[in-house]
Parts: sequence; structure tokens; C-alpha cells
Amino acid sequence: MSIAMECRKLKRTGFLPAVLGVGLLSAMIPVVNMAVRTELYVGRQEPPLQILMEANWQMMAMLNIFLIILAACVLYHTEFADNAVQKMDTLPLNPGSIFISKAIILAAAAAILTVLESAGFAACIFKWFGLPEGCWLELAKNMGYSLAFTLPAVILMLAIGSACRNMWISLGIGVAGLFVVIIIPPDMLAKSGLYMFPFALPFQLIWDADGPGALNLLYAAGAEVLIFVGAEALYLKVRRYFV
Repeated sequence: MSIAMECRKLKRTGFLPAVLGVGLLSAMIPVVNMAVRTELYVGRQEPPLQILMEANWQMMAMLNIFLIILAACVLYHTEFADNAVQKMDTLPLNPGSIFISKAIILAAAAAILTVLESAGFAACIFKWFGLPEGCWLELAKNMGYSLAFTLPAVILMLAIGSACRNMWISLGIGVAGLFVVIIIPPDMLAKSGLYMFPFALPFQLIWDADGPGALNLLYAAGAEVLIFVGAEALYLKVRRYFV
């Protein structure tokens, strides 16, 4: 199953407008915050990107994860509608390729969010902080890490969506996972190790993108992606006997 075919399935779902809308909304958060509370942030000693992300990233990351949850549910809802999954299982199609195609589409959506949010941060840095040396490279590194930290949630939500015929069940599971991360204080997340939870990783802030802490989180994100992909591959092998 090609990616182009998967994209055609999403024509009438509002997938792309939702991604662009959430991306633009998220990108406007630091711009509006800086415009309204300029005196609170300008003049501080920290690097501009650190100031902006500490002030805005929690809300932006929450919007990103919520969109991923909704988008993953929509991506698989189209497969369960009118028993399409059972019909595809009778055809010489590899269900794993369908999952990979959907994962690529959802990862691309997350990348679009990252680009739009990077543009929002860049506009704030240029407008209120000038052009500090090395700021653009640091922005690219940090946003690249943020995108990588989002991928475990992308794969996990697609796996949940593929296992639930009812979209509201997968949506409820995703929203519950997000709310758990939101209500637990950050220091408790750090002490308990729950910051490695797929829905908690995107909230992590990295300033030293070359430091061991950032690399450890990156390795954890990669390991989670491999685990979830493996679990999905195992599920797809037995799904035709139960769906």
C-alpha cells in the first residue's frame, strides 16, 4: 500500500487542515506571549531559546500530542469503517506496509508542526533578541530533538488505533495517557522515571543538545519506537484471527 493511497484516504477527513491549524496556533503561542509580556522576558541572562521554550513549550507540546492522538485515531478509523480491515486481510496486501505508510504520514505531520513552531521561535528571537551567535543552530538542534521525542507517541498511538475498532476507545486511551502526564508534577516525573513515558518525552526540554542527557533521551526514544513497531508486527500476525 503506497503512501499516496493513504493520503487519498484522508482527503475528506480534514487531516491536513487540522495539522496546519494546530501548527499555526502553536507557533503563535510564543509570539503572542512575547508581545503581551515583553518586559518579563527581555533582559534575562539565559539564552533566548531557553527563555522562549521554558515559557511556552509545555502548552505547545500538549497541542502537538493532542493532535497526534486525534490524527492516529482518524488514520485507522478509515480502515475499520465498513469492515475495510477484514476485506484487506483477504487481499494479497501486507498490513505491515499499511502501518508503516500511516506512520510516515503521521511523522510527516509532526515534522510540519516542528517547522511551523520553529518559525514562531525564530520570529521571536529575531524580533526581541536580535541575532545571538549560534542561535539558529541551537534552534535546529533543539527542535530536531523535540521531533525525535515525539516519534514514540506517534508509533504507540497508531498501534493503539490499529487494535481498537471503536475510535472513541483509542481516543480515550490517548487522552488518558496525556492527562496522566499533565497532572503529575515535573519533579515527580523525573524522580519516578515516568519522563520516559511516550507521552511525557515530548515535554522534555534540552539545552545542551550534545550532552549525555539529551543523547540518553534520544536512545530511549529510539528504543521505544523499536519496541512499539515490534509489538505491532506481532499483533498484525495474529489480528486476522480475531478481527
